[in-house]
Amino acid sequence: MSIDHQQAFGGTGAIRAGHGFDVEALDAWLTANLPGYAGPPTVTQFNGGQSNPTYRLDTPGRRYVLRRKPPGPILPGAHAVEREYRVIAALSDADFPVARPLALCEDAGVIGTPFYVMAFVPGRIFWNSTMPGLDPADRAAHFDAMNATIARLHTLDVDALGLSSYGKPGNYFERQLARWSRQYREDVDAGRNEHLDRLIDWLGANTPPGDETTLVHGDLRGDNFMFDDAGPRVLAVLDWELSTLGHPLGDFTYHLMMYRLPPDVLGGFAGAELATLGIPEEADYVAAYCRRTGRGGIDALDFYLAFNMFRFAAILHGVKGRLIRGNAASATAQSLVDTLPKLARIGWEQTGTR
Repeated sequence: MSIDHQQAFGGTGAIRAGHGFDVEALDAWLTANLPGYAGPPTVTQFNGGQSNPTYRLDTPGRRYVLRRKPPGPILPGAHAVEREYRVIAALSDADFPVARPLALCEDAGVIGTPFYVMAFVPGRIFWNSTMPGLDPADRAAHFDAMNATIARLHTLDVDALGLSSYGKPGNYFERQLARWSRQYREDVDAGRNEHLDRLIDWLGANTPPGDETTLVHGDLRGDNFMFDDAGPRVLAVLDWELSTLGHPLGDFTYHLMMYRLPPDVLGGFAGAELATLGIPEEADYVAAYCRRTGRGGIDALDFYLAFNMFRFAAILHGVKGRLIRGNAASATAQSLVDTLPKLARIGWEQTGTR
């Protein structure tokens, strides 16, 4: 059964079971550590997001956003909100569109897990990648704004940002494949999938030669772009949990998956009448990114897309494990987990192997 992504993931609601915390303790910590803060806060939880629970804090004079590690057992190295805080602080200083970070608490004793607080950015998130409600010309402009923002990210000077130690340069695909394969195999609660098992072997044997290193976001879905309500301007790129130093083509083609996935899998638009909608054809969208980043084109495009479908399927596999263990961050986690088998199959189809 398909779901209305805007209705399911947009906005906030009551704090979900198992995701509550001591609001008085938070209020006391913010009073002591966040200049200009004046509580108490009213706390609601954002409906979107599958990994780090995210909350809206409404105080008498201001709104904030809080992101924390999920409660309960987590895999080593996952949900590193401290890294998120570091990267958005660097990007904010460089005037790249992110929510301004305000305070980081690494003491799990305050609300049960480390957390950080950032400025609330009022704007518009399209949880459906076809951006319903826009006319074709406006939709085309919004897609172009996403494309330009991604290209700008991939041309930032990592050393100038102070992020030269933010990840390991080189061998990005080998390292990512090792990481997600390991997390997939270690999460025994979630079981195994035939297509993911086959993809691990195929990707390892078909990695393209050559390498590049830039800052990469790691989860450039359309719903991680906050747009100005008034038009096609990106106000903030959200959810930097998976950011690192990596290969820009891996990052861009993750975003490109929307062209190859159907509406019932992560809200893709494969098979849609793109010209009628005002959405650029995949080849034109790729060409725009290449023009902005000084590339002649993207070889081995099918490898990159297969890699990213495997990677996202591995992420959903982790959501499945957290769901089984009772600490999934989203109320709609089950609906996403239900798409895992189909996503894994489509990922295998990108290889052209029977």
